[in-house]
Amino acid sequence: MSQSNCSAVSAMCRYAAQMTYDLSLAPLDLLLWIAVTAVIAGMIKGIVGFAMPMIFITGMTIFVGPDLALGLLILPTLVTNAWQAGRQGFSAALKSLYDHRWFLGLGYGVLLASTQLVPLLSQDLFFLCLGVFVVGFASLMLSGWSPQGRSGLGLSCAYAVIGGLSGAISGVWGPPTVMYLSSYNLDKQAQMRAQGVIYGLGAVLLLFGHLGSGIATPQALALGAFAIAPACLGIWIGFQIQDRINQNMFRIATLSVLIVAGLNLIRRGVM
Repeated sequence: MSQSNCSAVSAMCRYAAQMTYDLSLAPLDLLLWIAVTAVIAGMIKGIVGFAMPMIFITGMTIFVGPDLALGLLILPTLVTNAWQAGRQGFSAALKSLYDHRWFLGLGYGVLLASTQLVPLLSQDLFFLCLGVFVVGFASLMLSGWSPQGRSGLGLSCAYAVIGGLSGAISGVWGPPTVMYLSSYNLDKQAQMRAQGVIYGLGAVLLLFGHLGSGIATPQALALGAFAIAPACLGIWIGFQIQDRINQNMFRIATLSVLIVAGLNLIRRGVM
């Protein structure tokens, strides 16, 4: 066996050992924390369309390791995104799928390929660079700058690659996707629907990719299934709020959450 293969096997063994340790931390108080975190994360997602992975993983890593938190995230993300994508009907969701097909194809190709590298990657530098990029982008937009007219194929491909890598490494692909969608100046319903389609398909690929990487274990998926109901309650509450705010408030809320997401990525990169 080559030295690189030995290193890979060694990393996977350490990774499996960490997963076993994490799964020993699942008492009743952890189940309660899963439910509370899922409600809050779902509510924010219902308002702005994204940030559920960021909030859920940040909350869950108080009790468990980031790898188990990522495994827990997959099923509630899949269900809530299906709901978000289908709020205006099946045909509208299909139209969003077609409109953003190039972003989807490249982004998810990168995501699926990158999931196998997660146990071997150092994440700090990636999170730091992505966080600075996200904060800068959202701050510029809040100041009045608009990316409209800058939605060429090359830029869309760049967002897709960044989003795919981010989704594979952390389950968080919202910030690059929101930046991509912001370049099209969509109304809030179209943007919410597009996010649901993009993130929903990503959750499917994340599930299949991490079945191979070792993150989507039966135990992690079982705890994730427990989080589905509270996440759905949270997103329902968020939808009620989102339906009552106007386009400008939606834009400000989206960019504000994007800045918080970027700062969180910076925090993860420097800690």
